[in-house]
Amino acid sequence: MPYPFLRESDIVWSTTLWKTIDLNETFNQYMYFPIDENDRSGKKSLAYVIWDAVAANEIPIFEDDELKIPIDNLLFVERYTKADTILLEIGYDDDDNELFETVIQPNDFDGAEIFRYALREVWFIGKQDTRQDSRRIALAPLKEMKVKFGDTEELINLGIQPLFWLPMQNPIVRTLLSKNNSYYDEVNAVGQPTWDNIFISQLYNAYITKESNIYGRSISRYLSGEDAILESDAIEEKVFNIGEDMWEY
Repeated sequence: MPYPFLRESDIVWSTTLWKTIDLNETFNQYMYFPIDENDRSGKKSLAYVIWDAVAANEIPIFEDDELKIPIDNLLFVERYTKADTILLEIGYDDDDNELFETVIQPNDFDGAEIFRYALREVWFIGKQDTRQDSRRIALAPLKEMKVKFGDTEELINLGIQPLFWLPMQNPIVRTLLSKNNSYYDEVNAVGQPTWDNIFISQLYNAYITKESNIYGRSISRYLSGEDAILESDAIEEKVFNIGEDMWEY
């Protein structure tokens, strides 16, 4: 179902939040499984739902969470799955010299490598219904990225990076998510929610990594460890209280 129409002039308050959905959390693990792309149940993990659509050039993807820099799907898939050429030691010759063989190593997409998702969402209060609401704006699968340095086989760890950003308000993306069911309820296999319903109903745990601010900085830029966790909780409580404190009895 399409979201209700909302005029920008009717918004009296809004803030943008960046969150991380960690699939290592027990509550979020249904997003990670099944890790087999050819699962017999016919269901796909969120990673494979997104990747298969990207590889088929069915949905748009972007480099940034502002959704301003589009990515060519076919070019991205070609670069991501480009095979590596490696030298494999196969033994020694009669003069005791090492023998090597050139081997082509494919780099297929592996949904099991996606343990986190980055999410950008907007929370707002409108004049028409005078209630707090939110919209998911962009979603990115996160992966630990490594690149080869120079002509050597040494890998440089770039840390956890987004592969691309999905426009979650785009009707094409929402149609894709609404056509694929999750495996949210392990007890009852009937009536599993679609991935679109999962995000509309926010059926996941996520922690805040950034709130829109004049400096454009994330929490990790000025706090770390337990202090960063407390700051994330404080922002979430602040946004919740703004919605609760709208009414007086």
